Amino acid sequence: MKLSKFVAACLTAVMLVMPLTSCGKSAQKKFVVGFDSEFPPMGFVDKDGSYAGFDLDLAKECAKRMGMEYVAQPIAWDSKDNELKSGNISCIWNGFTMTEERKSQYEWTTAYMKNQQVVVVKNDSSVKSLADLAGLKVCVQKDSSGLEAVEGKPELKASFKELVQVDSYLNAMMELESGSVDAIVMDEIVARYEIQTSGKPFKVLDDSISAEEYGVGFLKGNTQLRDKVQKTLEEMAKDGTMAKISQKWFGSDVTTIGK
Repeated sequence: MKLSKFVAACLTAVMLVMPLTSCGKSAQKKFVVGFDSEFPPMGFVDKDGSYAGFDLDLAKECAKRMGMEYVAQPIAWDSKDNELKSGNISCIWNGFTMTEERKSQYEWTTAYMKNQQVVVVKNDSSVKSLADLAGLKVCVQKDSSGLEAVEGKPELKASFKELVQVDSYLNAMMELESGSVDAIVMDEIVARYEIQTSGKPFKVLDDSISAEEYGVGFLKGNTQLRDKVQKTLEEMAKDGTMAKISQKWFGSDVTTIGK
């Protein structure tokens, strides 16, 4: 009887501890990063079918340091606001340009790198400058900073034969390669990486349309998570982790925090 009572007591103790243990695991808050999965090298699907990229590496390290579970969540870029407002994602982190209009719509970290909106054409194109785009079909991604940059220059936009909007810049590259469009307005970081890695016969014009900066965007009012991420990014910049991740993707440190 004594042994049976001892065994029963042990089983009861185990049953009491198990819920607490599982509760501790599930209590780890998720850090769900919304990103465009066709935006290399910031975020994309690699040859193994895994989500990869410079921004995702930063976000994963950030989540680890904050004690949160990292989740990469691909989204349609033109649905990013709904994803954020519905709580499906914790933030937008994928070459997200800090425009003047957007600054009032989100909570932002400080900028972590610089970028430009540039024009991409075929190597054999006669287009040498922005003025040469007159009468041509120009492509941009829907709801992108490239589109916003073009719309910010109404005279330039009015000179185009047509402004074509597609779902992703990979589709834009396909349109350019096929000859369906004459040029693309897109992020310089993405353009140069894609040209280098794909070997496509494209080039970037010397003239840029706009200069910009990338930041991490959060739901308006969510300063608590924003501040936590900001503090972590500053720590990563200070101890050299951010520079190391940049070296991996770009061959140099292109980040701006702490500089």
